[in-house]
Amino acid sequence: MVNISDKIKNKLKHAPMCPGIYKMLDSRGNVIYVGKSKLLNKRIKTYFTDNPKWDKVNKMVPFIDDIEFVVTDTHLEARLLECSMIKSIRPIFNSQMKHDRGYAYLKLENYNRYRALSVSDSREENTYGPFRRRSYLLEIVSAFKNLYPIKKGENSYLFEYHLFPVTMNEHEFNENRIALKEILSNVNSADLFVKALEYKMKKESSLNNFEMALLYRNMTEYAGYLSCDVNKYNELINNRLLLSIPVREGYKLFYIYGGKIIKKEIYEELSPLSSDSFCKIAISASDIMPDVDEKSMIDFRDIIYSEILSLPEDMVKII
Repeated sequence: MVNISDKIKNKLKHAPMCPGIYKMLDSRGNVIYVGKSKLLNKRIKTYFTDNPKWDKVNKMVPFIDDIEFVVTDTHLEARLLECSMIKSIRPIFNSQMKHDRGYAYLKLENYNRYRALSVSDSREENTYGPFRRRSYLLEIVSAFKNLYPIKKGENSYLFEYHLFPVTMNEHEFNENRIALKEILSNVNSADLFVKALEYKMKKESSLNNFEMALLYRNMTEYAGYLSCDVNKYNELINNRLLLSIPVREGYKLFYIYGGKIIKKEIYEELSPLSSDSFCKIAISASDIMPDVDEKSMIDFRDIIYSEILSLPEDMVKII
């Protein structure tokens, strides 16, 4: 173990054996890092080994003067609390989730001579997202210009890679716009587009046109990224979900709808009657949900649904 103070040794010794978040503080009391774990006692010790996994840890450890813990009932709540604290405190050694003001939207443009897609800072008509990787989104918008015009075929999408972007007339632009709207709005259409790109990639590779094959491979990754971010949680978002997660005191119920936890409560014992009563109260509360900041909420939404997908099926029920 690296050389650490007696105060830190004591914190490591008495770290909770349960889920929660930990805050690393410097000598001035500033929070320099926030993390979460299913088992705080085990996780926190990994920062003070001789060979930590991440270079960031080597840079951070000399500044750690104290550690504070906040215990949660579940790992889901630990992840959500971590996200909330990172957004509010913006610790210097945290890199993710604190720059949501920079998240961007992909906009489907009306007819013009120069661009079919653009990147927007705010939600507008015919926009998709938000997406976290603004620079990657700009890269996609630029790259897709070389595929236009895209047309919908009988069972696929038709397009060719052009070394220089084609200037589309109004008819071509509108056909291209219809195709893009389908691809961005429907997961099945997105899958068709990806398959068409993969087919062209394999064809070019078989002809030893490896440079062109690489271009199509990049396009495939771009299309997959857009489809994943737009469609990955559609089924879950449109359902009302009841989670039943074991905790120290019994079971904790979570009612989730629209990417948000509407209600949560601990029960020593679960019965159909208690679950039904809990859901009735939660459903009435979900009818008066306040408006939220979409850019900020995407991180919370993704945490909730990624955690749901990791849970055993018997802990998740569609209401």
